[in-house]
Amino acid sequence: MITALAAAKAYASQGAMSVGSIGGGATAAKGMDFGDLLKSAMTDVTQTSKAAEMKVAQQVAGKAELIDVVTAISSAEASLETVMAVRDQVISAYQEIMRMPI
Repeated sequence: MITALAAAKAYASQGAMSVGSIGGGATAAKGMDFGDLLKSAMTDVTQTSKAAEMKVAQQVAGKAELIDVVTAISSAEASLETVMAVRDQVISAYQEIMRMPI
């Protein structure tokens, strides 16, 4: 199983974590804001899942190699685990904020 830190490092190595200023401002043009980052991650997960489904369908039809199917499924699984790790960290941060005294 992939840890949250390993998932974040893998995602960062793809270049998607180049966030400028989360609060906006002049430096926001350099990178993505948090909403765009999440949208990009969800789009990536959707695309890899669809690609894996297409490879499975091609394998059933006898038009794809098994190794291609396994690779596509593995990629889709890694993307999904990354999104789940980020989701878990966001929920954890939210819960920690809610426990803070005012």
